[in-house]
This record gives sequence, C-alpha cells and structure tokens, in this order.
Amino acid sequence: MVVEATAWRFRTGAPWRDLPDRFGNWNTIYRNFDRWSKAGVWARVLEQVQAMAHQAGDLDWVASIDSTIVRVHQHGATLPRDTGGTIELQEVRP
Repeated sequence: MVVEATAWRFRTGAPWRDLPDRFGNWNTIYRNFDRWSKAGVWARVLEQVQAMAHQAGDLDWVASIDSTIVRVHQHGATLPRDTGGTIELQEVRP
C-alpha cells in the first residue's frame, strides 16, 4: 500500500495530506516513505528495476533535456552581476 500511495502522490503531484482514504493514514504513508528514503530503499528499487529493464533490452539511456526558461524576479533584474572577470561562467578556464 505504501508503494501504491507513493506512486499516486508523485504521479499527481498532490500534497501528502491529500492522499485518498483508500491508502490509509497519510502521515503513516509519509513516515514509511521518509524512513525508506533515508535507508536507501527507493534507490535500491530503482537500481533493480533499471537492471531488469536493461537486461530485457527495454531501457533506452537517451537523456531528454528540458529547455524551460526561468526568469528572474523583477527586483533582481537590475542587480549587479559578478562574473569573476572577463571569463564567463560557461567558458572553460585554461
């Protein structure tokens, strides 16, 4: 039930408190999720699922990069910017 509730929560983006009653107490679900997360259970689950998918040939390791633009707040747009000299941050330093 914890796995199903966690999947529902991340799939919908809803707060933990909005978990449907069919999953049980939201606080219990969250505490289990948090405990498992700190113990590395979710990381091990991901590794196992990836290994199984890779072995079956179902895993494509191509990455998709999001090109979303994030704009600065209007009060931050006119602040001075320290670039560290003439070299911009995206340039490779020798």
